[in-house]
Amino acid sequence: MCGISALLLADSSQAAVSELLESLGLLQHRGQDAAGIVTCGHKGRLFQCKGNGMVRDVFTPQRLMALAGSMGVAHGEYDEYVRYPTAGTPADSEAQPFYVNSPYGIVMAHNGNLTNDSELRHFLDYDAHRHINTDSDSELLLNIFANNLQKTGKFRINEQDIFSAAAGLYGECRGAYAVAAMLAGFGIIGFRDPHGIRPLVFGRRRAAGGCGYDYMFASESVVLDALDFGDIEDVQPGEVVIVSRTAVTRRRLVVEAQITPCIFEYVYFARPDSTIDGIPVYGARLDMGVKLAHRVRQALGGAMDIDVVIPVPDTSRAAALQLSHELGLPYREGFNKNRYVGRTFIMPGQEMRRKNVRRKLNAMPTEFKGLNVLLVDDSIVRGTTSQEIIQMARDVGAKK
Repeated sequence: MCGISALLLADSSQAAVSELLESLGLLQHRGQDAAGIVTCGHKGRLFQCKGNGMVRDVFTPQRLMALAGSMGVAHGEYDEYVRYPTAGTPADSEAQPFYVNSPYGIVMAHNGNLTNDSELRHFLDYDAHRHINTDSDSELLLNIFANNLQKTGKFRINEQDIFSAAAGLYGECRGAYAVAAMLAGFGIIGFRDPHGIRPLVFGRRRAAGGCGYDYMFASESVVLDALDFGDIEDVQPGEVVIVSRTAVTRRRLVVEAQITPCIFEYVYFARPDSTIDGIPVYGARLDMGVKLAHRVRQALGGAMDIDVVIPVPDTSRAAALQLSHELGLPYREGFNKNRYVGRTFIMPGQEMRRKNVRRKLNAMPTEFKGLNVLLVDDSIVRGTTSQEIIQMARDVGAKK
């Protein structure tokens, strides 16, 4: 899971870096392992800052001042799969956005995972003769796109060339990908995989001075809301949106019969004040609480000896509140959360995740002692943290 954004300002004399930085802060919940920003300045020169750690750790005032230019791409990351350096030793080289100088100078930030990465790596090495420097499938995606653009053989490309390159990518890459990209001196690009697994939204706002519009892509609508962008809409599955200094061009290149967005975006990943594919995340979580209440009734029937409903903070609160309402049970806050400990499933290493559960949450005995508690937890990724949470409830006196 990652958070991505791309920004193009109408006024080329303005700097995009401050709002790209703010976008990463708004998307920090989507990744805590690494962050990066690449901007494009005068004559297409690119400026980069990226590294391991949270947004506040990577970007110092001195580094931000060096990121000149009125358009750029930003990325916040957590390393999810073992082919990434997840065992507590991530390398700076794995941090996004990635860049290739040929052709045209392309920068790309990618949220998702490819399922045919071995096949793509072989193709790029043996057929396309493009060097891959990391284990990240995001670099594979970038080089597939770059290789397709290279085939044009043109000194300068246009929107049709970009659509053709993206169409080739859709035929070659399988898996989940929402992409924010930038071509040096040309503009920004956003596209999603044909099944719409990962989210990407697009919006515009009137530029300062009223001359033209600023345009932005982001993983979640909350970024555009916070930065005063309007006309917000989803980039459709299989759609490519190209924003240059002179035009916005969009085309849906692939239309799949079945759209399969990741359910975890609604359950846990996304902020509750975001809207994904036209569905408010908070409303989706309330609906999940209703459905969960039905499941509880089916499972327990007349033997439902529940005294209280307690959520595991934070994101399960909406579902737990609606569930308690449906079942006519009291809702209580039984866990106090230390907000200075990050999301435990994002943390590298199982032992660190386990230890940090108790550092992150503290059970309040007054809400558990002698009671039958229905815990609502929406973040059962590996299951190990749930074992710790249940034991915490028992330790302070919960009957069951």
